Amino acid sequence: MSKLFWQVLKTTPVVLGASLLAANSAVAGPETASNEQQIIDQVQQYNNEAGNSMSQVTSVSQLRDVSPGDWAYEALRNLVERYGCIVGYPNQTYRGSTALSRYEFAAGLNACLQQMERLIASSEAVAREDLERMQLLMQEFEAELAALGARVDGLDGRVAFLEDHQFSTTTKLNGEVVMALGQAWGDPASTQIGNNRGSSDDTNDSQTHFGYRARLNFDTSFTGEDLLRTRLQAGNIPDLASVTNTLTSRYNFQSPDESNVFVEKLWYSTPIGDNFRVHVAAIGVSFDDIADPKNPFFAGSGTGSLSRFGDRNPAVYRTGDAAIGLNWSFAKQFSVDIAYLMGNAADPSPGNGVFNGSYMAAIQFNWDPNEDIGVALTYGYSYEPGDQLNLSGGTGSPQATSPFDGAGATANRIGLEATWRIAEKFNLAGWFGWVNATAQSGPFDGDTADIFNFAINFSVLDLGKEGSHLGLIFGIPPGTDFRTPDGTSYFVEALYKYPITDNISVTPGAYVIFNPNQNDNNDTIIVGTIRTTFKF
Repeated sequence: MSKLFWQVLKTTPVVLGASLLAANSAVAGPETASNEQQIIDQVQQYNNEAGNSMSQVTSVSQLRDVSPGDWAYEALRNLVERYGCIVGYPNQTYRGSTALSRYEFAAGLNACLQQMERLIASSEAVAREDLERMQLLMQEFEAELAALGARVDGLDGRVAFLEDHQFSTTTKLNGEVVMALGQAWGDPASTQIGNNRGSSDDTNDSQTHFGYRARLNFDTSFTGEDLLRTRLQAGNIPDLASVTNTLTSRYNFQSPDESNVFVEKLWYSTPIGDNFRVHVAAIGVSFDDIADPKNPFFAGSGTGSLSRFGDRNPAVYRTGDAAIGLNWSFAKQFSVDIAYLMGNAADPSPGNGVFNGSYMAAIQFNWDPNEDIGVALTYGYSYEPGDQLNLSGGTGSPQATSPFDGAGATANRIGLEATWRIAEKFNLAGWFGWVNATAQSGPFDGDTADIFNFAINFSVLDLGKEGSHLGLIFGIPPGTDFRTPDGTSYFVEALYKYPITDNISVTPGAYVIFNPNQNDNNDTIIVGTIRTTFKF
């Protein structure tokens, strides 16, 4: 082989992975080829025997004879995670020290070339240095690859075109567009609760409405394992609280921004070693971006619940904007998530900033005994000034949102979340949230308030079509008094998400709020909508 080839082999993870892939086979081939048919026969023999004994590896940790101390460990992990062209034996071994012939190397190289070609065809980002070094290898093994049927000339041209025209070698663009047709029924709710429960004198003037929300995500990776997400958003889906007078009626996908384009999220995360991951966010992040809310089929505004309340536990996951956080996986079944979240970190004026504005310090302990069960215990300590106080996460009664007549408050926040995949097509999940708040100023200084919320949901999966989701939620939105039935709001939601294609889904559904704003004199409010989601 040429000196150029060996230099590339020593310095390129993709090349090294191709050789290691082929090294699994014990098939020996001749040193030289007399004709093209001999090459084809040798490679065909290798492919047949390897195909009968090997299987695709999805994680380098699946290989029992590969450890982090091996000289080729990082190359293997890179190939598995970035290009998916590594196979192992059924007994979970790799046999990386086994000798290989030139033909076997060509077959391994061809597997990586084919995977890279698929990435290029789907406009996926491919590292420039990998493209350049693969071109050198294609020249070195041109005869063998031609015999394998690899379209070297075509691939070489596509690689050159991609280098000249691709969006970025480090950034992928993906997006989501939500279009929703909706209507709210029921007279606007009175904000009065407790012993003075008057009904609202207003009448329902809500109209049938149709709006959109568009998001563009620029996902950048500098190492292949880190992620910088920059999200642009625009939309005009209304905040229904403006017509129903209760925060519980709000859509999960609302975007009352008058179609203005703005940076909705700017967030970077990167691993540190094998057990830690660090998060730094300048805007748009709450605790559920760092910790798992254990609500797998209702979390997510584009494809999850239709209501804001049904998305996640508002006691612990709806505080913050800027954040720093850490994930620690200290055992196979156990992990810890820690975060410090800030509401107005960029504002230098008094009562704002990193330490003097609203903030929450949070920690979550996770127990995931298997892929079907997940349990989390969450605790947060928060402070919010009076003009920013929102103890209900924007989903509860006025008294639960700001119980101290405009005064600021500290709060201990506790959440218990769980999910259980009962069977292949059935899932049960839910949460309990409690906020114990203490006023920090004004006539209520030192007074306390307890805000509770609860939800349980049930999912039927793949009903009618693979990827569909029939869901039902029952809950009690955040409120300050659950001791009497007429002082408690109740919430029910039903939806059915139907995938038209892999990229388009339609979700008709409705949710109902009984005794909105903790007032049994208020009309029951019903919100119906049809949400269509496009992903690309």
